[in-house]
Amino acid sequence: MDNLTFRHSILLVEGLKVTPQSSQPVFIVLLLAYVFAVVSNIGLIVLISTEKNLHDPMHFLFCNLPVNDIIGTTVIMPRLLQDILKEASERYISYVECVIQAYFVHVFTAACHYVLMIMAFDRYVAICNPLRYTAIMTNKMVIKLSAFAWGLAFLLVTIMIGLSVRLSHCRYKIENPFCDNASLFKLSCENVIINNIFGIIYTVIALSLSAVSIFITYVKIATVCITSKNKALNSKAIKTCSTHLAVYLIMFISGAVFIFLHRFPEYSDSRKLASIMFHIVPPGLNPLAYGLQTKEIRQKIVKLWCRKNRIL
Repeated sequence: MDNLTFRHSILLVEGLKVTPQSSQPVFIVLLLAYVFAVVSNIGLIVLISTEKNLHDPMHFLFCNLPVNDIIGTTVIMPRLLQDILKEASERYISYVECVIQAYFVHVFTAACHYVLMIMAFDRYVAICNPLRYTAIMTNKMVIKLSAFAWGLAFLLVTIMIGLSVRLSHCRYKIENPFCDNASLFKLSCENVIINNIFGIIYTVIALSLSAVSIFITYVKIATVCITSKNKALNSKAIKTCSTHLAVYLIMFISGAVFIFLHRFPEYSDSRKLASIMFHIVPPGLNPLAYGLQTKEIRQKIVKLWCRKNRIL
């Protein structure tokens, strides 16, 4: 293979910086975290799919979240775990694989915001318009909302990655634990101002659209709860909204730490670790948040656990 072919088709990924002594313990911890996140999210999807009393708009919309979490953790973890056990000079990835990984890394990030946004809309209708809930939140509406969340994520990410793929590249090293859009356009020696501008627009849309819509939704829900003297309504609002808010805060804080550390080059290693945690912490904690706080899911888990112990 000549140098030109090597530089343009094979890339060297920095991976996670670990010492030879700590590589195996780090591998085991990350493997356990990955297995837990995947198994717990798949378990929630199976539970909601098989239990008829969970076949309602709220839980169907919620299924988008574990699907996205599985994508988010699977797109980087297997490759990262593989690289941990390799020498830093042998962590190669093809350019095509890198583009695919970057694409789904950003789909996961964008879908996090949009899925939580449509879930907030569901809670708004349930609490602010309870009498019209079944008329508004039909199966067709659930499909439309889900299609909107995923469609918007795929559209924006396709444009963003497309702008990076069009560039020629003169470098071969990915200075990150995994491939993302910034890693792709940093391979180029061309002018990347368009990529930077669109990256800012993409980030602003993803953050502001979800944050503003969720904020407005909760303000309206809070207004209804304050003006209403219905204790049952207020109790329902607290239980369902606290779970959604907890999941949103987990995602927002994990992402904010990563974005904040971008501003400080001296904390480059901490930023890279935070970027990995963004793909581990929310996918691992989201099932716990919904599994423990959502009454219907919690009761089903308890029943299944008791039934299993009875059989044993």
